Amino acid sequence: MCDDFSKIMHDEFEMSMMGELNFFLGLQIKQMKDGIFFNQSKYIKQMLKKFGLEESKPMKTPMSSDIKLTKDKERESVASTKYRVMIGTTHLGLWYPKRTSIETIVYADSDHARDYVDRKSTSGICIFVGCCLTSLFSKKQTALAISTTEAEYVSTEKACQQALWMKQALIDYDV
Repeated sequence: MCDDFSKIMHDEFEMSMMGELNFFLGLQIKQMKDGIFFNQSKYIKQMLKKFGLEESKPMKTPMSSDIKLTKDKERESVASTKYRVMIGTTHLGLWYPKRTSIETIVYADSDHARDYVDRKSTSGICIFVGCCLTSLFSKKQTALAISTTEAEYVSTEKACQQALWMKQALIDYDV
């Protein structure tokens, strides 16, 4: 897989090979006999250091999942916990075993009128390439959906956009 990618890049760009690829576009890469492992532990550690959180204890989630978010300025800020969830995850990454199918699977969902202030829905999309989650998207919809079905259609449309982008990226890399 790496040799194929290298050939594609050599054909497209002027470049030189300086041994086994270990770091590329912010990703750490470990090539093993049975597959390839990608992670961003170096980047995570840089961010924790930048915000003075390298000695903090890890959190399982960045905040309570029961909190209903509003624009109320008097509510407790969640910004202080933004990076603490990453402390316990520096070892996590994407693992692609050799001969893994590069099948793309897309999941989409929405919650109808969940926002308590403006009653707008939220779209959620997950894209798996092979056996790895490669794209995760969650965003409030811009228009008010009048039904659950309409909110689901909006999520499906966003999922199709993401899937087409992913498909084109895989075609561009000749995967």
